[in-house]
Amino acid sequence: QVQLVESGGGLVQTGGSLRLSCAASGLTFSNYAMGWFRQAPGKEREFVAALNWNGGRTYYADSVKGRFTISRENAKNTVYLQMNSLKPEDTAVYYCAARPYVPSTATDDFGSWGQGTQVTVSS
Repeated sequence: QVQLVESGGGLVQTGGSLRLSCAASGLTFSNYAMGWFRQAPGKEREFVAALNWNGGRTYYADSVKGRFTISRENAKNTVYLQMNSLKPEDTAVYYCAARPYVPSTATDDFGSWGQGTQVTVSS
């Protein structure tokens, strides 16, 4: 039973920063690639960022590249998403996801999901 719990969301102004955290349990964390996805009201869930087992390979959506950074701390079973220079278009529920071994940017490739954390960026 894999469990993922996101935290760190909130309300910020345009240009501000947030750091999201995802705490994982029920898995051997270092055997999993991790990802962040987001879903805005009325829109499809979309890829944001992903990384491999040790963070040595990272992947970003073009819309967040240069502003967001994904990282992981395997000793703490935690993956992070540092979000800087936030824009109103970043407003969404952000979800943490996990899949064994092989990284992916595709929503359907991830089998384990958290409940999400709300990020709201005011103009």
